[in-house]
Amino acid sequence: MPQTVLIVDDEKHTREGLAAALEGDYEVFMARDAEEAFRLMDAEKFDVVLTDLRMAGKSGLSVIDKAIAQPNKPVAIMMTAYGNVETAVEAMRRGAYDFLPKPVNLEKLELVIKRGLKSRVVEAEAADLRVKNEALKVKLEKAGASPEIIGHSEALDRVVRQVGQVAPTKATVLLQGETGTGKELFARMLHRRSTRAEGPFIPVHCAAIPANLLESELFGHEKGAFTDARERRVGRFEAAHGGTLFLDEIGEIDAATQVKLLRFLETRAIERLGSHKPVQLDVRLVCATNRDLLALSREGRFREDLYYRLGVVTLLLPPLRERTEDIPLLLHHYVKRFAEENGLPPVGFTLGAMKALRDYRWPGNIRELRNFCENAVVMHRGGEISERDLDARFTAPFTPSPPVSSAPRLTSESATAFAPRVGEGAPLSREENEKRLLTRALTEAKGNRTKAAALMGISRRTLHRKLLRWPEIDAVYPEAP
Repeated sequence: MPQTVLIVDDEKHTREGLAAALEGDYEVFMARDAEEAFRLMDAEKFDVVLTDLRMAGKSGLSVIDKAIAQPNKPVAIMMTAYGNVETAVEAMRRGAYDFLPKPVNLEKLELVIKRGLKSRVVEAEAADLRVKNEALKVKLEKAGASPEIIGHSEALDRVVRQVGQVAPTKATVLLQGETGTGKELFARMLHRRSTRAEGPFIPVHCAAIPANLLESELFGHEKGAFTDARERRVGRFEAAHGGTLFLDEIGEIDAATQVKLLRFLETRAIERLGSHKPVQLDVRLVCATNRDLLALSREGRFREDLYYRLGVVTLLLPPLRERTEDIPLLLHHYVKRFAEENGLPPVGFTLGAMKALRDYRWPGNIRELRNFCENAVVMHRGGEISERDLDARFTAPFTPSPPVSSAPRLTSESATAFAPRVGEGAPLSREENEKRLLTRALTEAKGNRTKAAALMGISRRTLHRKLLRWPEIDAVYPEAP
């Protein structure tokens, strides 16, 4: 069904000339004055209202007001032979999309109409996103989720459901996910939905504390325990009594701290540095890492017994590239947030820009998206961001980066290292490709689960879950020593 245009002008030849130019692409209606335009707008819904300024009776500004007040809010365009800056400003202030001098350049008119209609679509999508965003906030807040955990993708919903299952228990939880996937937000959700929600939530970023200070920071110390220990200090474990202690980047702690952490998990007691008196504590431990702890344990860099103690329940947080349907909601949420924080107008995105942002792989995940939104708000200061405004990284073809460290990092695409060795032919679905990679790894490892997991760059537990999902592969490659 063609889009509709209402032309309002008291000059017959102007009305009919504009109608003749537009009727090939639009369904055109005409009105000779404001009153007739009002009647037509009451009876019909228009996508575009094009009105003269000076007419017999009410002016075109009243037509603009009427158009903007319509529920469907058409694109309102003012035209006049008596144009000046003041008139243009007033028309735009009242909600006009653009202002054209008469005689109207038909090519310019068609371009303005197309741009206006495209902008209208983007505004409608943004409004829909705002409604969905607010509804999701209410839903997540009622469920004890963080208002910053935004989205409705299946991957995100699965983790939220898992949090709901484990939160009321006393089980130690390990959150695994790439950098920037929101591990602390999920840890806070676990705390809020637990029976200890009224107690403290104490976060510790293990990688940010020097190794020689971490043990004292966690377990505290007695006066005189070391040179600068002038008084007793309560550590983070004691501060979290009755609540939750969140240890982020748990894969970075040193061997001595690993031993004391294991001891706590076994006895539920800690000893301050310089003391041999145990302190019994009621603390729920939630840990997070972006590394493969089992692989680190094989390298002798993380205690295997501690890994199994920490991973009583393991939750894998999805990277942003696996929940692309959440990207528009996240963009709107953070653009609005940073605009309000900085007293600036929010920016919008054209359809082309939004597609590019949805297709981008976001290696920094939510953290990278947040930084992008803050930059967009501060640097663009309102208006609409098009694909041309985006940095080259958002539109360049994806090229996997080589690993920067020998320490394995968790990624949903660790298995792509096998991709060149899989047979050629038509592109495979994600599931089929993963099954072929798994089969290849088990073949090369001669059925050894640990070796196959190492070849794929995943943990043995993850490999086990995959085999449960595809028992036909498990049957062909039984457990080997």
